[in-house]
Amino acid sequence: MRFFASCGKGLEYLLADELMQLGCVRATAAIAGVNVEGTLDDALRAVLWSRLASRILWPIAEFDCADADALYAGAVAVEWLRHLSPEHSIAIDAHVSGDALTHARYAAQRVKDAIVDTLRQQTGQRPDVDVEAADVRIHLVVRKGRATLSIDLSGGPMHRRGWRRAQGEAPLKETVAAAVLLRADWPQVYAQGGDLLDPMCGSGTLLIEGALMAADVAPGLQRHGARLPSRWLGLDRDAWARLHADAEARAAQGRAALRPCIHGSDRDPAAIRAARENAQAAGVAEAIDLCQRDIAALPALAAPRGAVVCNPPYDARLQADPALYRQLGDALKRAVPGWRAALLCGDEALARATGLRARKRYGVFNGPLACSLIVCDPILPPQREASDRRELPAGAQMVANRLRKNLDKLARWRQQAQVTCFRAYDADIPEYACAVDVYTTVTGETWLHVQEYAAPAEIPEATTRRRLDELLLAVREVFAVPRERVAVKTRAPGKGGSKYGRLAQRGEFLTVREGPALLQVNLFDYLDTGLFLDHRPLRARMALEARGKRFLNLFCYTGVATVQAAVQGAAQTTSVDLSATYLEWLADNLRGNNIGGTRHRITQADALTWLEADRGEYDVIFCDPPTFSNSKRASDFDVQRDHVRLLRAAVARLAPGGVLYFSNNFRRFRLDEAALAEFAQVEDISASTIPPDFARNPRIHRAWRIIRRGS
Repeated sequence: MRFFASCGKGLEYLLADELMQLGCVRATAAIAGVNVEGTLDDALRAVLWSRLASRILWPIAEFDCADADALYAGAVAVEWLRHLSPEHSIAIDAHVSGDALTHARYAAQRVKDAIVDTLRQQTGQRPDVDVEAADVRIHLVVRKGRATLSIDLSGGPMHRRGWRRAQGEAPLKETVAAAVLLRADWPQVYAQGGDLLDPMCGSGTLLIEGALMAADVAPGLQRHGARLPSRWLGLDRDAWARLHADAEARAAQGRAALRPCIHGSDRDPAAIRAARENAQAAGVAEAIDLCQRDIAALPALAAPRGAVVCNPPYDARLQADPALYRQLGDALKRAVPGWRAALLCGDEALARATGLRARKRYGVFNGPLACSLIVCDPILPPQREASDRRELPAGAQMVANRLRKNLDKLARWRQQAQVTCFRAYDADIPEYACAVDVYTTVTGETWLHVQEYAAPAEIPEATTRRRLDELLLAVREVFAVPRERVAVKTRAPGKGGSKYGRLAQRGEFLTVREGPALLQVNLFDYLDTGLFLDHRPLRARMALEARGKRFLNLFCYTGVATVQAAVQGAAQTTSVDLSATYLEWLADNLRGNNIGGTRHRITQADALTWLEADRGEYDVIFCDPPTFSNSKRASDFDVQRDHVRLLRAAVARLAPGGVLYFSNNFRRFRLDEAALAEFAQVEDISASTIPPDFARNPRIHRAWRIIRRGS
C-alpha cells in the first residue's frame, strides 16, 4: 500500500530517510511530505516513532472531483461503515487547489454531509463532529481534478509530544527541533560519548527532544499513552499493542542508561523555569543541567566532543539582533571550538552574522517562518598554514577575478531593484564559455546554475573539460557554496541527439523571490530552471499594465508572468500551454502566492489551435513561443514560418485599447513587418527589456509591443 507522511517544508529528505530506517519499502520526498510504500504496520510504526512527520495519512478512496457535487457523490460512494460507526465522533481536514473547489471549509462540509447522510440512511444514526478530539479524523485533498480521502492515523498534529507544560514567547516545533538535532548528528555524537549544548535554550524544546532521542523514547509514546491513536475500525489493535509494548520496553531501558550530558542555559529566568517544568514532565530532568546565564558568559566545556543546537531569536516579535548572533558565534568558538553545531537562524544574513563558517545550509520552515539552518563541523576549523593553501589555477583565477568585477558592477543595481536571481557571468572570457546564474532562496541560501555553451569543433574535448573544471573552481571560490548547490548543465551527446547528457532527477524545488512574487525553481532536473531571468523587466512592465485587467499568457511555461500579473492585481488571468508538467508548476507558483479561484484559468492545449478557437477578449496578452515544436499532441510549429498567423489570431483577441507583447529568442528570426502592417501597429521594444545583468548579450531575446491597427 501507499500512504503519505506530511511534514514541514525543508524536512522532506530527512523524513524519507527516517521512514526507510523504520522499515518502509520505499519513501520518496514530495513537497511538504513523503510518499511511502509499506504496510499498515509500517504506518502505525511511523505514528509511534517518527520524530519528523506531522501526520500519517492512510488513503481509503480516490475519485474524480470536477466540482462540489462530484465530491459529495464520491464521498457518498465510500463504504463508511467499514471505517467508523455512528457512535464515533469525526473531524474533516481539507486541502483543495484548482478552480473547481476553492474553499477548504466548504469542501470539508460536503464530505461531512456525505458521511452523515450515508450513516443516517444505513443505521438511522449520525456521528457527531468534534474538531478538537475526534475519534476518527478524515483528511481530504483535492488536486488536479482528483480527490483523495485518507484516515489520519496520527489522530492530530504529531509535533505535540505530550510533555509540554510551559512555553516561551516563540516556541520551536518539536518536529523542527528533531530535524536540527539530526543535522547536528546528535544520535551519533551521543553514541560516541559526546555532550549536547543549547546556550539559548528557551523553554527547552531542543534539549528535551535531544534527551528523548538519546534515551530511545518513541515520540508518540507520551502523546498517546496506552490509548489508540485513532478509533478507525481498520486499525489493527493487536499490531498497535505490540508496537506500544516494544516502545515501552525500549524507553525503560533507554531512560535507565541515559547519561547526564545535556546542558542548557538562557538569560531569561522564566525560560529556565519553563524548561525545568517541561523536562520534568518529559521524564528527562535528571539528564539536563540548566542554568540562567547570558551567552557572553558561556564557559568552556570539558567534553572533547559534542553537538551544539540552538534556535536564537529571529522573528519580528523577538527583535532579531545581528549583534546577538555575533555574540553566539564568538561564545561557541571560545567555549566549544571542536564541537559540531546546527543553528536555526532567521535568514542567511543572520547566519552570516555569527561569523561561523557553515559547511552546509538548509532551508527549513518553523511554522510559517522561513529559516536558514546552518551546520558547522567543527565550529572553529583549524587554520591552514600558508603552504597548505591551494591556489587557483591561472585560468580559474582569471574567471574568479572577472566574477568579482561583475558582482561589484551589478551590486548597486541589485540592491536598488532588490534582485535576488541574476546572471553573474556570460562567457565574458571566450575560452570559458559558460553562463553562470545566481539564485538566492527566500531563506538566504545561494545556489548556482552553470550552463556550458558549445565549443568550436576544433577545440579538443580534454581542453573544454579542463576549462569547465577551472570555471567551477572559480565560481565555488567566489560564492563560497558547497558542490551540492551548484547545478551544472554540460553539453554532451544524449539520447535522441540531445545536446545535453542525462539531467538529474532530484525533485528539488527552491523558493525564490522576484519582485513581490514567490516562485519555485528547479536547477537540476530540467534544461531550464522555470524562471527566464532575461524577461524580468518585461514581466514587471506587463504586470503593472495588467492591474484590474484581463491577462492572457500564451505558451506560458511555468507561468511566472501570470503570477506576477496576478500578484499585482490582474482582474483575470488565462494561461495556456501544452505541457502538464509546466502547468502543474504554474499551479504550485499560484498557490505559493495564495492565488486561486476561477479568476485564474489554466488550460492545457496547443496555444495556436486554442487561440484560433477562443472567443474571449483580453487587455494584455503575452506571447513568448518556442522556436519550434513538433509535439505529437499538436501541429508542427515554427516561429519564423507561423508567427504572422499566430500574431493575427492574438491581435483578434485584444479588447479595445489592449496590447500584445510578443517575444522570442530565435537569433535568426525576422519579423514580417509588411504582413503585420495589414492588421497591427508594431514597436520594437527589445532594448528596454534587456536587464543590466544581460547587457553583454543584448540579443538574448527580442520583444515587440503590438496593438490593433487603428486603435
